[in-house]
Amino acid sequence: MQGIGLSVRLARREAGLKQSDLADLAGVSERTVRAIETGTGNPTLAAVVSVANVLGLRVAAA
Repeated sequence: MQGIGLSVRLARREAGLKQSDLADLAGVSERTVRAIETGTGNPTLAAVVSVANVLGLRVAAA
């Protein structure tokens, strides 16, 4: 999960978005975005995919 979080953080910063902006665009809470980026908590797969889609990232099964 931390690898995904790092990718999300880097892509968000590259896009010039704050966590709150990304949360609004993805339809999730800012707390969920923070949990994804830090690899903490237990965000749903749907939330992770939604955030990744906003940033143009692809989530694939390993």
